[in-house]
Amino acid sequence: MTSDLWEPARFKDRVDVILRQFVGQEAALFADIDPLLGPVTDQLEAAVADGKRLRAAFCYWGWRGAGQPDSDALVRAAASMELVHAAAVVHDDLIDDSPMRHGRPTAHVALRGTVLDRPRASASARSLAMLVGDLLMGLAGQLFATSGLPAAYLARARPLWSALTRELIAGECLEILRTGTDPDTAASLKVIRYKTAKYTVEQPLLIGGALAGAAGRLREGYSAYGLPLGEAFQLRDDLLGLFGDPERTGKANADDVRGQRPTALLAETWRLAGADERDRLRALLGRPDLDAEGLRTVRDMMRDLRTPDRIEDMITVRVREALDALHTADVSAPAARALTALAHSAVARQS
Repeated sequence: MTSDLWEPARFKDRVDVILRQFVGQEAALFADIDPLLGPVTDQLEAAVADGKRLRAAFCYWGWRGAGQPDSDALVRAAASMELVHAAAVVHDDLIDDSPMRHGRPTAHVALRGTVLDRPRASASARSLAMLVGDLLMGLAGQLFATSGLPAAYLARARPLWSALTRELIAGECLEILRTGTDPDTAASLKVIRYKTAKYTVEQPLLIGGALAGAAGRLREGYSAYGLPLGEAFQLRDDLLGLFGDPERTGKANADDVRGQRPTALLAETWRLAGADERDRLRALLGRPDLDAEGLRTVRDMMRDLRTPDRIEDMITVRVREALDALHTADVSAPAARALTALAHSAVARQS
């Protein structure tokens, strides 16, 4: 990508090549320790096989927005954001006990076949998946540090890595602590902000900007753009999780209801529901045996209360806020165009 024209497919290809080569090499070294580790390395590679590479793109344009040119070393550093995401996904699927991601079994489900003949096979598979996620997070730091960027550039971004991991884990902890409690919209939005919004948009932008030596005003603009857009991204994900086509999302529709997770969609439904509707919700939320009829009841209630419309409005407001911040930020013209396109693609998606 040597021009100022934003070509998402070409950028994705660049990131995919980096991730395949890097994780492939690391997986081979891991498997060399003992052949028994083969199924674990398979999950390492599966974890980076899919993705839109949005986080890498935001890091890239955080760099370009500060006036820096295209750089292969920067793309390697940006690709590390995708390894952070892969680690978070493996851990999140484990925490939520999700059976499927991208239409394939999640890591802890896939690894059960490796330990079926062992005592406590399910617990062993979950432990292996946890370690896959840990290793992916370690590899993210390694790819970033060996990207080829000057050490002084990397040093500028190091504090942001600490913030990224601290806030991401805080968000996961908040989700666990809020799961199963009475839904609350403000609490759900806080979970969204720390679990997803920051590490999806804001922190990659800030890291790219820090690598480029961005000034304080630009960094403030990145945060003002990144936080509402990251929240809009997750609000769209919540809608797709319950109302999307599983063939396209690659996830089961009932997961959030069965888990009684603290999504804004469920929280707004609860807030708008009357006493009788809340009684019906109490009978359905958190039921691991929730069937298609029960899921249909929840969806119908949401439609009657117009909750999906309210979430759509929340998405629209946040995207507008992000774009307003972008248009007043001290960002280069090519980056402004690319970040505008990324904002729209982040929320106008079906998977």
